[in-house]
Amino acid sequence: MPFRNIAVGRPEEATHPDALKAALAEFISTLIFVFAGEGSGMAFNKLTDNGSTTPAGLVAAALAHAFGLFVAVSVGANISGGHVNPAVTFGAFVGGNITLLRGILYWIAQLLGSTVACLLLKFATNGLTTSAFSLSSGVGVWNAFVLEIVMTFGLVYTVYATAIDPKRGSVGIIAPIAIGFIVGANILAGGAFDGASMNPAVSFGPALVSWTWENHWVYWAGPLIGGGIAGLVYEFFFISHTTHEQLPSTDY
Repeated sequence: MPFRNIAVGRPEEATHPDALKAALAEFISTLIFVFAGEGSGMAFNKLTDNGSTTPAGLVAAALAHAFGLFVAVSVGANISGGHVNPAVTFGAFVGGNITLLRGILYWIAQLLGSTVACLLLKFATNGLTTSAFSLSSGVGVWNAFVLEIVMTFGLVYTVYATAIDPKRGSVGIIAPIAIGFIVGANILAGGAFDGASMNPAVSFGPALVSWTWENHWVYWAGPLIGGGIAGLVYEFFFISHTTHEQLPSTDY
């Protein structure tokens, strides 16, 4: 059972140099990702005079997020594992692949990275608004909640299969590409409905800087539940605990 591998961690882990380096890597990776993803949305709004979302705009957002996440995961993989997402960190925690204390450090770093990215965008664009995630017309809160659960399940399941599973073999080489692709694909699937966050940090930064909190809980609860379910399902059904040793956090 994955529950037996869950660990709080030792207090000194919170100040250990390796943990702090990993947190810094998460901060930088999340900053890179949010700056590219949120920036692409702001650029589209400027080019269209804040017009409604078009198919071309949705494809552009999907590509920007896919490329940005591919880079963000790649540059952080050897240091922190390149989570770049509190839901991924939570999924790794419930599967016993990261301690609670290190996970909290990652969360803080990810939220700070997203916030700093949005502040930099606001400054660099001379005060343009960072758009908070919101529901499209006709989409209910519970519709978006389920959508976020399903999309984040697919994301974290992909992370487990390509980056965490000790049997991943050569598939691990393409992990950043696969993770970027699933996010891009999910944005094409759900972007027109609720923005397709799948990442509480990505939602938090724009909401904080623009101070827009309507239905914000959806973008936390949905991804965390989806990520947690994916972690439990993959650990329980596909990773053999008779031969599996817990992965060091630096391996993912």
